[in-house]
Amino acid sequence: MNATTTALVTGANKGLGRETVRRLAGLGWHVFLGARDAERGKQAAAELAEQGLDVEFVQLDVTSPVSITAAVAGVGARVPALDVLINNAGISGEFLAPQDTTAAHFRAVFETNVFAPVEVTHAFLPLLRAATQPRVVMVSSGMGSLTITSDPARLESTLPNLPYTSSKSALNMITSQYSRALPGIQVNAADPGYTATDFNAHAGHQTLTEGTDAIITLATLGPDGPTGGYFDRDGRVPW
Repeated sequence: MNATTTALVTGANKGLGRETVRRLAGLGWHVFLGARDAERGKQAAAELAEQGLDVEFVQLDVTSPVSITAAVAGVGARVPALDVLINNAGISGEFLAPQDTTAAHFRAVFETNVFAPVEVTHAFLPLLRAATQPRVVMVSSGMGSLTITSDPARLESTLPNLPYTSSKSALNMITSQYSRALPGIQVNAADPGYTATDFNAHAGHQTLTEGTDAIITLATLGPDGPTGGYFDRDGRVPW
């Protein structure tokens, strides 16, 4: 591993992304805070840097190939390798009843939640492969679990939604496929749980720290840690 562990977190100017940056930088890592909005991203990075944390802003719109290419060049100019990539950026889309949902409602959600993690991961593979023990964390959701959303005892089963839930199920399969196709890179999916963020109008019962526990665990895995798994803060999550 590099003398200083390096990480990039997408969608990190607020919420789970920002808390992930804060916690990883608190370990002494050099963390790139990726955000689409340059003003908000710079402000978030500056506030964390004021706390003595090694945080650097990188402009990154995960739905823009041009932006992704520029981000890879920017990170590559600063560090020789990227130890950890955390694909956190995501959107909920409209929560409509399934009978009112059309294919059009899927497009923006899949663009951000499915296609973007693939594009970002693909683009950063050279920097990841330059690391001694590269790790990729896909930020998924319990709502992407077929088992959990089929369990009437779980809250997730009471929230019918086609685009968001299927996007996270797709991301889970992508995680599983990558884990077998990318030898030497640990690729896992994290379920943050129901965390109070703008995503759910702060209705979640978990704190940001609790919501990032699984992400941090997977980002800091040792060489003998798992790959191709799906975890929340309490352990493995059923597919």
